[in-house]
This record gives sequence, structure tokens and C-alpha cells, in this order.
Amino acid sequence: MVMCEDKIDRIIDKHRGKPGSLIRVLIEIQRENRWLPQDVLVRVAEALGVPFSQVMQIATFYKTFSLKPKGRHEVHVCTGVSCHLRGAAGLLQAVEQQIGIKPGETDAKSGFSLETGNCLGSCSLGPEIIVDGKHHARMTPAKVEDVLKRYREDDAKAPISR
Repeated sequence: MVMCEDKIDRIIDKHRGKPGSLIRVLIEIQRENRWLPQDVLVRVAEALGVPFSQVMQIATFYKTFSLKPKGRHEVHVCTGVSCHLRGAAGLLQAVEQQIGIKPGETDAKSGFSLETGNCLGSCSLGPEIIVDGKHHARMTPAKVEDVLKRYREDDAKAPISR
């Protein structure tokens, strides 16, 4: 599902003419839509007067941007040295088993997307996973199910949007 054109236009208009507006616009669209469809990138390029190639360069360079749909919940597992030494491989395996996907994938119901990162910035708290920006420190494979269950329960309670 792609966000409505009015919302895209409001985001663009808010940043039009400001230095660094391209990245700001892409960040806000990504936050709202969970990904950057090509037709939206074309629209952004035209509206900001930026070559489409430059928009694609930015969208593909920064790992924060996605050119494919993401799940409602983004799960990041740290695989950096510190977390690796503390059991990140087993933690990643437990997350994969719980949500049924590998890094770089989104589950069939668009509930979860899984990514790995070399360092998520909390080495002394590792191994850790981050779900929707919330850090879960000193994780073990046994704790993964409880953490992810909270997000599934939140989805079950949320009203269905149409």
C-alpha cells in the first residue's frame, strides 16, 4: 500500500527549498510508508527539481531506506563483534525461527521485517535486538519469544485500518 498523494505533497512542501531537503523528505516518507516505492521517488524528484538518478543514489546508499515493503515491526539483530562474542548467532537464529524469515526479508503478513547490523551502538548491553527503535538488551534466545509476543499482541489489539 502506498501513502496518499496529498500526504506526500505535504511532506515535500514542508521541506521544499531547504538545504538537505531530499534526505529529510525521504526519511519522512519512509517513516510514514515503511518503504520508498519507485513512483513516489519519481514524484519526489520532480517536485524538488532533483534528477531521479540523484534520488536513487541517496535511496540506495543509506541503509535506513528500503525500496521494498517493510513489515509493521522492524527487528534488527546486532551481529557486531561484541554481540557476536556474547551469542548473537544463537539470538539471530531464535529470531528467525520465531518470525519465520531471514535477514533482509519481510514475513507474508507484513508483520515483521528482519535486518542485521554490525553494530547497533550498545556494545556493553549486547547481545541485543532492536524492535521498532526500542532496544532489548542482554538478550538470550530464550527471551526472544516473550519480546516478539508483545508486538504480536499489540497488533492483535489494534483496530484494523482500511
